[in-house]
Amino acid sequence: MSENENVIAPGSRVVMHYRLAMEDGNVVDSTWDDDEPIAFVIGDGTMAAGLDDALQGLKTGDHVTLHLAPDQAFGEKDTSNIHAMPREEFDPQMPLEQGMVIGFTLPNGDELPGMVLEVEEESVLVDFNHPLAGHTIMFEVLIL
Repeated sequence: MSENENVIAPGSRVVMHYRLAMEDGNVVDSTWDDDEPIAFVIGDGTMAAGLDDALQGLKTGDHVTLHLAPDQAFGEKDTSNIHAMPREEFDPQMPLEQGMVIGFTLPNGDELPGMVLEVEEESVLVDFNHPLAGHTIMFEVLIL
């Protein structure tokens, strides 16, 4: 087996441990927590495209921490993904608070999370951007 057969490229099957953290070190997700590595194929949609791209060129045994700017990871916040919704569309018993995440069911049955930004008497401002959009992240990986 030649050395470059273990180098990650589009379509490569990858088994790895990872830790995803905000710039302040707050851990968002980690496979080390449950001691189970993740297995996926580069480009299959398991990881955000920017994370797939960041892994390319790494090889078995690499243990690195990558600092990824928003455009390299989950993108910048898109203001067109922030919507004011009538308060009457929400369950009146639901205590809406700034920062809470609500799952919205799309017409095709998929669920889309939205974060409440502001609650007014008549409307609720909801952000449908990925929660990590606009943030620089630390992506620590151990390629198995």
